[in-house]
Amino acid sequence: MILFPESQRELAARSRSASRRNDLLICFSHLRWDFVFQRPQHLMTRFGKTYRVLFFEEPIERAELPEPELDRRTVAPGVEVATPLLPPGLDDEARTRALRALVDHVVATDGRPAVAWYYTPMMVPFSFHLGAGCVVYDCMDELANFRFAPPELLALEQRLLDRADVVFTGGYSLYEAKRQRHGNVHPFPSSVDLAHFMKARSVDAQPADQADIPGPRFGFYGVIDERFDTALLDAVAAQRPDWSFVMLGPVVKISEDELPRRDNIHYLGGKTYEELPAYLGGWDVALMPFAINAATRFISPTKTPEYLAGGRPVVSTPIADVKRHYGNITGVRIARTPEQFLAACDAALELSRDTDRWLPEVDLLLSGQSWDITQARMAGLIDQVLAADTRRLQPQAATA
Repeated sequence: MILFPESQRELAARSRSASRRNDLLICFSHLRWDFVFQRPQHLMTRFGKTYRVLFFEEPIERAELPEPELDRRTVAPGVEVATPLLPPGLDDEARTRALRALVDHVVATDGRPAVAWYYTPMMVPFSFHLGAGCVVYDCMDELANFRFAPPELLALEQRLLDRADVVFTGGYSLYEAKRQRHGNVHPFPSSVDLAHFMKARSVDAQPADQADIPGPRFGFYGVIDERFDTALLDAVAAQRPDWSFVMLGPVVKISEDELPRRDNIHYLGGKTYEELPAYLGGWDVALMPFAINAATRFISPTKTPEYLAGGRPVVSTPIADVKRHYGNITGVRIARTPEQFLAACDAALELSRDTDRWLPEVDLLLSGQSWDITQARMAGLIDQVLAADTRRLQPQAATA
């Protein structure tokens, strides 16, 4: 990957961003802040250095509440999480009115937002009246393809696309799907915190719940849901009873009964972002056994560069963006069938014993990636919109 110096426009945008300390950015997210530390958290903690960020979560019902409330707590410098607390039993119309009133209270106390940032179109009905200087749609996934997607999601997404000033996508496949639907779309594949995950290369002590699991270890971390190929994991584990498979992460939208159960498959539950390098450092090979289905058609897994930064070879199913960006890297093997996946795991296990064969290539590739770069470039695009908004709102000089 070739790195180019920042253009004068990017440098100017960085300078403008530094002056936005008192501007409000409201981020509407279907993913809770404390669920899994991923793209929204990486970006919002960085935007919190130049904005006042309010991360607006999905509501929670509380039986004891007589009326709606907004719980606000600071989670990082410049970043607050706002969780709507609602009485139970509200119908859709009443729920929307309640959430809109909470948003209006935020504006009354915090001021008009400079930026309204959306991760989900489902929050459009109660927030689209805000009058933000810039509306951002950061499309991480094709949510309409996920299990239990609300039937109104596609129509709401079109409303969001019609109103958005700028659209970011979580990968190039999504960019290709959205660029015909908006005139200002930019691909921003998920990046990596190199310093954090490179800790995995020098782990001394194993986490207690992993220490006694025999090697070689093949690991996965992330949400275990309908995108996870449980049948593939089961088939591979059955063929290699002398290998251990370590699965980290919450189980969501699928039943625990759907998970394969074998003596060499170990489900260790969810782990914090801070804990991940310690677990990764104890694996020989990192896995991405994603199902090939509608829910994975447009994904661009964050864990690909994270695994590689941790110094672990990767075996993945043929996810389009993984093939596109990492398919020619020696440290990444791509396979579809159980037989192919087993062969790829064998090859990756050999690579894990000879890092000189592939790790320098990985380090060169990853040297051009960081969440800081991603956020700075997004901020530059937002500043272009805000500059135009400022000019529009300024009084015009009288003409003779």
